[in-house]
Amino acid sequence: MPFTVGFDLDMTLIDPRPGMAAVMNEVGARTGYALDGEKFASNLGPPLDMIYREMGVPEEEVPDMVSLFRELYPEVVIPSTVALPGAAMALQCVRELGGSTMVVTGKYRKNAALHLEAMGWEVDHLYGELWATGKSESLKLHGAAVYVGDHIGDMRGAAAAGALGVGVVTGPCSRAELAEAGAAVVLEDLREFPEWLRTSSGVLS
Repeated sequence: MPFTVGFDLDMTLIDPRPGMAAVMNEVGARTGYALDGEKFASNLGPPLDMIYREMGVPEEEVPDMVSLFRELYPEVVIPSTVALPGAAMALQCVRELGGSTMVVTGKYRKNAALHLEAMGWEVDHLYGELWATGKSESLKLHGAAVYVGDHIGDMRGAAAAGALGVGVVTGPCSRAELAEAGAAVVLEDLREFPEWLRTSSGVLS
């Protein structure tokens, strides 16, 4: 039977942290706000506008600072981003088993597409600017059986979509946090995913 597996992007498939920290610090330097790029990069997942508000940026300035971040992003973040261990194998395994792949991320879709292009990865569907349970509609639209992510928000999104949540501890959340948020299984990284998928035949039906 055909099946679909969804993946988060940041800290699930890719590690963009050095570039993300650099861009956030540059936005702070240009706008005069004391933005902590390193702290931001250590907890990737929540949408950018939410992060700015938490950093004390006035609501009326948030849209312009989001735009500036996105403008700087391609030249700073894309070249410094690396694939996380097992990412390419995980995507390939889904295809080998006859499934389709989708990426559902909180990241701006245009920049997410640049990452996939830079890595040489092709996915069947890509959705951006979605966070936590907001990811569920896209997952349900394509009947995703599995959603893989590193953040508790990803596990909540999987649960809301009726998909099996698979956690990886390559991001900011611990095994216990991912399990508590609804992960059916928690893996060390995506190198463990192909074996898990091949032996989880019930997931694919």
